[in-house]
Amino acid sequence: MSFGYNFKKITVVQPAKEFIDSTLSKTQRKTPTVIHKHLPISRIRGFYLRKVKYTQQNFHDRLEMMLTEFPRLEDIHPFYSDLMGVLYDRDHYKLALGQISTAKHLIDAVARDYGRLLKFGDSLYRCKLLKTAALGRMCTIIKRQKANLEYLEEVRQHLSRLPSIDPTARTLLLAGFPNVGKSSLINLLTRADVEVIDTPGILDHELEERNTIEWQSVTALAHLKAAIVYIVDISEQCGTPIETQIALFKKIKPLFANKPVCVMLNKIDITPFDKLTPENQEMINDFLKTEGVKFYKTSNVSKEGIMDMRNAACDELLVQRVEAKLRGRQADNILNRVYVAQPKKRDDVERPAVIPGNAPQLREEADARPKIRTERDIELELDDEYMLDLRKTWDLKNAEEAADAIPEIWEGKNIADFVDKDIMEKLAALEAEEEEREKSGFYNIDVEMDSDDEEIRELAKVIRRKRKIRKLEEKVDRAPIGRAALPRKNDKQLEANMKDLGLGEHIERGRGNYKESIHRGRSMARKRMKNNDGDAMDVDGDSGSLARSKSRNRSQSHVRGPARNQSGVRPAEVAKAEKLRKKAQKTINQDSRRGEADRRFLDKKPKHLFSGKRGNGTNDRR
Repeated sequence: MSFGYNFKKITVVQPAKEFIDSTLSKTQRKTPTVIHKHLPISRIRGFYLRKVKYTQQNFHDRLEMMLTEFPRLEDIHPFYSDLMGVLYDRDHYKLALGQISTAKHLIDAVARDYGRLLKFGDSLYRCKLLKTAALGRMCTIIKRQKANLEYLEEVRQHLSRLPSIDPTARTLLLAGFPNVGKSSLINLLTRADVEVIDTPGILDHELEERNTIEWQSVTALAHLKAAIVYIVDISEQCGTPIETQIALFKKIKPLFANKPVCVMLNKIDITPFDKLTPENQEMINDFLKTEGVKFYKTSNVSKEGIMDMRNAACDELLVQRVEAKLRGRQADNILNRVYVAQPKKRDDVERPAVIPGNAPQLREEADARPKIRTERDIELELDDEYMLDLRKTWDLKNAEEAADAIPEIWEGKNIADFVDKDIMEKLAALEAEEEEREKSGFYNIDVEMDSDDEEIRELAKVIRRKRKIRKLEEKVDRAPIGRAALPRKNDKQLEANMKDLGLGEHIERGRGNYKESIHRGRSMARKRMKNNDGDAMDVDGDSGSLARSKSRNRSQSHVRGPARNQSGVRPAEVAKAEKLRKKAQKTINQDSRRGEADRRFLDKKPKHLFSGKRGNGTNDRR
């Protein structure tokens, strides 16, 4: 709601039993649960004192939130204050909130008293009893508020269903007897730029005898700054005579003070005003003269007079709002800053208005000329039923075909290709013109080129042609299935491919640019030489490269020594160390672990995750 109250956001009020259970459960979950009697007495006192204070704070916060969210009748708009007094009994509502506030203070006092007693507890047993007594007294206080909590929950549900009415907005208020046409009228006024409120029907009896539904209407009439639309059913189909409807208007007239009032003579489609009995006509005319209000003859079925009545009521409401603002202090501050410039005469020469002689004639001709019915006129005439139709202006041989759906594809052909009948002739003429331009050299570029440029240009043409052929061959050849490695191409294959592309001579000229790569594979002869030669380094003949590779390997990697399980162990103690290793591995194998670094938990419910108090955090150990 724009005026600051949103009754739909009030928190649900739990019954007394659920209120107590949820609070004690939260205390159990949020505070420690294990204490031992051998611990120092100060720690035991603090353990139970924490539970008492935590429970008291939970009760205090929830009751305080309840008191804050429910509206105070003194702080809200008088319309809502009186409406709540009508619907829920003002005294009962204030008494319920007052008892909730008293319960909050009592719980605070209980926690304060038992906190003092706990400071003098000399054993775990006495501290536990004091804690139990404190929580029990708090729960007893809440149990006594059972009826109040249930009543406040009913009020909350009813408040959430109340309509969102802004008492400060421009409003049209419909009033009258039941079945005079208020609900039908509100359906017709949904597009109005104001709030429209349909009040329940009011019967003609004393103010003290009115029921709750009628009091809602009286409350709205008294407190909302609205334009009053009083509806009179002149056909008397509502079951109430016209005389009784006029008498009701005079009874509730004091509620219309300082508000614009319109009287709506409804249902003229059933009984026109001219066909009323002379007594009823005279009664209505006298009523309108004595009360000094405007009346409108309307019909909810034919919509006759509805828009005129709506516009007049909105204009009167707007004028009243403007006058109220001008009477305030803010208008004086604004007017003091506004300067209105008045034009002054520059000389004494009279300059009368000049109207051309043929102007009256042209105006008469314009009035006599038939008026063209525009699309805007049609829209205003049809109102909500107006639909913009752009196809009605299409120039077709058969006007009935304008509403037909146009397909995109017809008999396998695109409709857009056949929109222009001469499209093929135009395309042929365009292609002929393009051929003539190519023959005449229109696209040739006159640039002087030497022999090198000509050679490069011819070579580029050859490369483009070969590239196109290669792409076509790749599309024809099937791709290798699986992950088979493609054979590596050597320099001979590269030269052959480049000769096919016309670059053979350039490859032969640049042969010195090849980089010889060392073959990474090792032949059996090399392995044999290594086995025969041992660790010796030969520098003669072919053994030089082998020696260099050995020295390189030593520099780039560590010197391989004995295994880790044998390094630092005497040969006589190797068997003993192996025996100890197997014995230590036995416990690891029993735990189904692969080694010392294996941190897997194969137990589906490890005790450290499923025993004791569980916190608010995640329970996923991953």
